[in-house]
Amino acid sequence: MAAPLFPAVREALCLTDPYAKADAAQAIWAAWQAGQLDHTAPPCPPPDQAGRPPRPQLVPPQAVPRRRLGTPAGRAALVHAITHIEFNAINLALDAAGRFHGLPRDYYGDWLRVAAEEAHHFRLLSNHLNSLAYAYGDFPAHDGLWVMAEKTAGDVLTRMTLVPRLLEARGLDVTPAMQARLLAAGDRTAAGLLDIIFRDEVGHVAVGNRWFRWLCAERGLDPAETFRDHLVKFEVSRNIGELNIEARLQAGFELDELAVLQAYALSAE
Repeated sequence: MAAPLFPAVREALCLTDPYAKADAAQAIWAAWQAGQLDHTAPPCPPPDQAGRPPRPQLVPPQAVPRRRLGTPAGRAALVHAITHIEFNAINLALDAAGRFHGLPRDYYGDWLRVAAEEAHHFRLLSNHLNSLAYAYGDFPAHDGLWVMAEKTAGDVLTRMTLVPRLLEARGLDVTPAMQARLLAAGDRTAAGLLDIIFRDEVGHVAVGNRWFRWLCAERGLDPAETFRDHLVKFEVSRNIGELNIEARLQAGFELDELAVLQAYALSAE
């Protein structure tokens, strides 16, 4: 008999040790693939705040020190920032799987797979950080990703709209430039790790797009209008930056949705 899915996800979310959490995410995915977890069992709401270690120190985004890649510490600080994003991404994917109930089985499988892949990314980056004589927690970081998770906790459509399709998709835009900076600074290993992460993140954003469209269809909503409405309602920053159109199209965005995002950004000018 399969065990209930939601208590297992909650237990993983509550873990404060990042390495134990990464292991748990991968173990849950393996159990799901083996048919050992039941998503139709009674819900078990996830915690309001996902477990996290006492370090890194969390500060407002504008208070995170500037990363100067001309020094070993600066390169390590950038790797640490990406490591922190991947740690938060584990929590975000687990929360997407554990918070929302009554969805198709494939929904849960998609997000459990994403959580396991984010755990793999965290391990890769953390190991590289160790090779630079630093550890996860050694630099300050911000909590912007989880703040958005809290804002979108009440509705799965809002979560799909504003986390994978907005915040995580931003990674598709900025990763190539980050890789170029790391290569210029001589860190070929980190740049190579970003190749792996970028490939997987295209798939993760595609998961968000898949379920955003499914939910829009179920509710009789127009995707582009729904995207625009959420940007306005949640007062998303208009500092969108340059879009990686090719990667976003590969991840399942439609051209009219990208036009909505660009128009939203331009309306601030």
